[in-house]
Amino acid sequence: MHEAFQLLDGVLGPQHWWPGDTSFEVIVGAILAQSTAWSNVEKAIANLKREGLLAPQALSRVGLRRLASLIHSAGYFNQKAKRLKNFLSYLSRYGTLDRMFQEPTEILREELLAINGLGPETVDSILLYAAGRPVFVVDAYTRRILSRHGWSDEKAAYRELQALFDSQLPRDVRLFNQYHALLVNVGKHYCRRKQPRCSQCPLQPMLPDGWKRGEEDAKSR
Repeated sequence: MHEAFQLLDGVLGPQHWWPGDTSFEVIVGAILAQSTAWSNVEKAIANLKREGLLAPQALSRVGLRRLASLIHSAGYFNQKAKRLKNFLSYLSRYGTLDRMFQEPTEILREELLAINGLGPETVDSILLYAAGRPVFVVDAYTRRILSRHGWSDEKAAYRELQALFDSQLPRDVRLFNQYHALLVNVGKHYCRRKQPRCSQCPLQPMLPDGWKRGEEDAKSR
């Protein structure tokens, strides 16, 4: 895992991810990012910013219908509006994000996972990027890259994949942040679900021969 990180970091450089002016904006973005492209989330975030709603108290006062219309670009807007409200209801128990972030990581993770609509990837994104906890985020890009390189089974459980990084890397927030962002970059631009660009990928030297031949065969057809 560390060798792959060094290779990607050397070629692709700093990723400066996750974008957001505040921890709350990062949390909202993580919830909106479910099952959609980041460009769609950016439009929704811009709408909320324009209306002065990217703060817990302000967003709490907005009705579901209006909130759904403002985040329409992010897709599944009715569901995501409810998920945002669910998070805000949970946050109200603490009053502020600073108080919420005082909880130990495992307790905070369990509480966030108990919020209806928040799964492991969203929760771990909140923990890593908003709370600054050394929790590795596993997404579809990560799963695909690990599977194609023979580093994990494609059906491996989320926690199993997460443990792979935890066991082989120092538990460092900046490292986890950069590594996850690098894998997202590779997944978007090289290790694509269809028509992967293996020969151009920074991880190409670590790719099994079967995948190298597979891409060459695809090009010849």
